Amino acid sequence: MKQLDCNVELISYEDTESFSSLILDYLKEDVRLKPFYQHSPVTPDFKEIIEQRKKIAVDRRLLVSELQSQYKNLEISEKVAQNIQQLGDENTFTICTAHQPNLFTGYLYFVYKILHAIKLSQYLKARFPHYHFVPVYYMGSEDNDLEELGTVHTGDNTYRWQTSQTGAVGRMRTDDLAPLMEEVTNNLGTNEYAREIIRLIKEAYLNHPDIQSATACLVNALFGEYGLVTIIADTPGFKRAILPVMKDDLINETSFKIVSGTIGEISKHYHVQASPREINLFYLEDQLRERIVKEEDYWRVLNTEIKFTRNELEAELESHPERFSPNVILRGILQETILPNIVFIGGGGELSYWMELKELFIHFKVPYPLLMLRCSALWVDSKSKQRLEKVGLAPKDLFQSTETLINGFVEKNTQNHLVLKKEYEQIEKLYAELDKKAAGIDVTLRASAAAEKKKSMISIGKLEHKFLRAEKKKFAWQTELIRNVKNELFPHHHLQERWENLLPFYATYGPGFIETVFQAIDPTNKKFTIISCEVR
Repeated sequence: MKQLDCNVELISYEDTESFSSLILDYLKEDVRLKPFYQHSPVTPDFKEIIEQRKKIAVDRRLLVSELQSQYKNLEISEKVAQNIQQLGDENTFTICTAHQPNLFTGYLYFVYKILHAIKLSQYLKARFPHYHFVPVYYMGSEDNDLEELGTVHTGDNTYRWQTSQTGAVGRMRTDDLAPLMEEVTNNLGTNEYAREIIRLIKEAYLNHPDIQSATACLVNALFGEYGLVTIIADTPGFKRAILPVMKDDLINETSFKIVSGTIGEISKHYHVQASPREINLFYLEDQLRERIVKEEDYWRVLNTEIKFTRNELEAELESHPERFSPNVILRGILQETILPNIVFIGGGGELSYWMELKELFIHFKVPYPLLMLRCSALWVDSKSKQRLEKVGLAPKDLFQSTETLINGFVEKNTQNHLVLKKEYEQIEKLYAELDKKAAGIDVTLRASAAAEKKKSMISIGKLEHKFLRAEKKKFAWQTELIRNVKNELFPHHHLQERWENLLPFYATYGPGFIETVFQAIDPTNKKFTIISCEVR
């Protein structure tokens, strides 16, 4: 494993200009948000959270049984085996993060949120040694957004899975993935780490029949040594655990009424992340995941010929709960029912819609976890770091716009005065005198004087812009360097973690990349993490 020499720097989320006002206010415990969550994100009382969670039972036998079944075809580490077994103990709790099964792990933040869950589990074990904490990746395998889940970005390259399959992506067959896999892996190089990650990818997606089992295999290969447990909730046993909730949603539309009320309050101050439907369940079969809608005395599955009377619907729900798939409004209810969970780690969008759900959890008597914003990070490679140093910039400066960075560099390094502050002041003074004279001659002339002042100010502004543009030409290589580094570390104007995929980073650094990020994460801080690394 390559040993990475790293510098870790923390900056505020505000300074990144990449997070919503709701999330920034949540991290400050703004009074307007307090009705929408249960546990303080600033000073969480973990002891109290654990005690509250212990009061509500979870079917641990079901949980352990289902997990053992899901892991039976995987080679697992001793830590994973122990963690699964420990989940049968009433003094064991989970730290959960959730994500869909994006191809080849999807975005970098998928890695970061998993490592955050693992690190927080270790932190809590050190604080409360008489309890056990299991990091869990809850796979949103029933998501049917193939455009999102089947797209992979690596730098300027974008790859898309071309398949005719439909329905839940987790259930899709891996049979036709080989061409895409070859296309992606051919660009990773041939060094030791490239060969290693290619082997892991092929082992997962060529040796497992569907996306969810392939994803579970890959995640286990990457994070199994840390004890991470992956759970796939798309089973009859797990779905039966929330059968009363699903029945209530289908018949009484309670979820719609409760969440709509909460959204009405949140929308007074913030953007609403997710809106409920009258029915928040899809009908799920292989190649099919479609909404259920109520039409007079029938429940119909959109875009199909399937429909049910009330008796038929209740019979179908009882016989085949696995055919009913929660949407974003009910997914958390399923997650928190089947897991003895105390913390949910999610991104800004996830926490935003979870805050819409608190009253729903109260209604169904389901424990509501501590909501923790996942770790966000920027990885700065040694080459980029050296290039930034050439122009006197630090990684934290890159959160400014490209033009702001370039203008600042030119103004700092030029011998000329490009900002015409003195000239603006002189114009202000001149036209103040002219305004007095105009008023003394004819008050109506003041408007003419003001108009001339505006023209002069605009002319000075244009001249200032021309000065700057001309001066930039003298710093051509520096401005080009700044643009290139900015584009590489913020691809397509996105945060790196929201665009890039793990594969090229693993191909360069191997498992050292994952371990380095893991060590850099402080599970309780509320800052953005910048990791600047070199290979020793």
